[in-house]
Amino acid sequence: MFLPDSSSYERIFRNFSWEIPATFNIGRAVSDDWAMHHPGRICLEHFSPDGHHLSMTYGELSARSAAFANALISLGIGPGDRVALLLPQSFETVIAHVAIYKMGAIALPLALLFGVEALEYRLSAAGAKAIVTNDFGLSRLEEIRPHLPALEHVVSTGIASGAVHSFAELVAAHPSVFEVADTGPDTPALMIFTSGTTGPPKGALHGHRVLPGHIPGFQMVHDFLPKPGDKMWTPSDWAWAGGLLNALLPALMLGVPVVSSAAQKFDPGMAFRIMAEMQVKNAFIPPTALRLLKSVEKPREKYDLVLRSIGSAGESLGRETYEWVKTTLGIVPNEFYGQTECNFVLGSAAHLGVTRAGAIGRPVPGHRVAIIDDDGREVRVGVTGQVAVARPDPVMFLGYWNDEDATTRKFVGDWMKTGDLGRQDEDGFVEFFGRDDDVITSSGYRIGPAEIEDCLVGHPAVRLAAAVGKPDPLRTEIVKAFVVLTDGYAPTPALAAEISDWVKNRLSMHEYPREVEFIDEMPLTTSGKVIRRLLRDRELAVAAA
Repeated sequence: MFLPDSSSYERIFRNFSWEIPATFNIGRAVSDDWAMHHPGRICLEHFSPDGHHLSMTYGELSARSAAFANALISLGIGPGDRVALLLPQSFETVIAHVAIYKMGAIALPLALLFGVEALEYRLSAAGAKAIVTNDFGLSRLEEIRPHLPALEHVVSTGIASGAVHSFAELVAAHPSVFEVADTGPDTPALMIFTSGTTGPPKGALHGHRVLPGHIPGFQMVHDFLPKPGDKMWTPSDWAWAGGLLNALLPALMLGVPVVSSAAQKFDPGMAFRIMAEMQVKNAFIPPTALRLLKSVEKPREKYDLVLRSIGSAGESLGRETYEWVKTTLGIVPNEFYGQTECNFVLGSAAHLGVTRAGAIGRPVPGHRVAIIDDDGREVRVGVTGQVAVARPDPVMFLGYWNDEDATTRKFVGDWMKTGDLGRQDEDGFVEFFGRDDDVITSSGYRIGPAEIEDCLVGHPAVRLAAAVGKPDPLRTEIVKAFVVLTDGYAPTPALAAEISDWVKNRLSMHEYPREVEFIDEMPLTTSGKVIRRLLRDRELAVAAA
């Protein structure tokens, strides 16, 4: 499952084969296996704004997760039970994850940014039996707890009283030795709800094999990590597949320390400070966050950065942001692709010559990815179709929780449909256009929003942008842009016209936004992706009124 350090992508891809053992447990792989031989090795570091940074060793992680696993069993939690995690990046979050995997239960990570309705929906749909949260999470749970009959236990990392258990007291009261469950690659380990960009979220269930399945892509994007001094950080919430499976768990499995920070709102200046103070060498930074970093002028002069690799995924990175990172930070960003159901299957690797502005990359070794038509047939080079992944694949989900019909609809033959449009060139590079639902039909043209949005953020006044189709009696739809302005710019009709012309002159006469609307805040998922559906639905409602 590990990539050989080589200079040839073709050789690596051709010779790669999966070697996932018949017995595999995520919890053991990210803690006990290291603690057995290197108990004093640092695995986690926590950034504190006051400078009092904390650290944890593999030995400590192994012992504390063992104690918490014993505690969960004492509460009546067993194999297959769902245990929710409503926590920020913290040591407790990792301890709880590892404990859940060790005992054969199913981790259900949830974002603290979720409102009460979103939390109730996910906890109810998953039938969560227990939840680990903090003081903020407890305040959210208070309103919905009566509607969650399956939720028997609440554990708090903060204040605990009454029926709420104390995380620290549970760990202290139970033995720090635990016999890890004898799990196989397909034993359910993790349920992550889809981000809900196109419809109601669904619980994607993954087996323990999902972690080793991520290792080739992780190593490919980060220049054959681990290397001496490597240290991983991501601003992404660990409740999202990106933060958890693109950064935290694979880094721990490979012995690379992971930096955590409790901040929930992305702050560009603080992000640079974290990377500099903690001497981060490897970062996973989603495209939206990279665009926000552009607001910091001359970052390499202000901060002592030691970065050697940056991976980015979640939506299209685009040429503008690619070039900014390359020029300003001095690193070629490695874009990659996947989704909650099947992650890290396409990737870039500048050190292997697999990099191209505006393209995601090429198939990661061990994965078969193609562009298909609606009938599941591979299309010709250069033809736009749907990105699809062939099964079996270790990163592919086991299915949607309690939804066999939705699981069946996700496949055509042995291809798992992603719902994302793209095309592949003669060199194997895949260009991403956006979700099929997001495609704009205007005057007979099918227009992907990603290229328009990439062009928009190249304008100095544009901080974030989204492009959607607005109903139009003449053209079917017109392109409408929603723009969040950079500080110092005022929303005026003249600026709207300037931004529209900016796209018209750089792309084409049929792709430019005929309308530009300035908004104060862009609707984003907890993973940082633009929820175009909300903007599109708003335009449909206006047209119907």
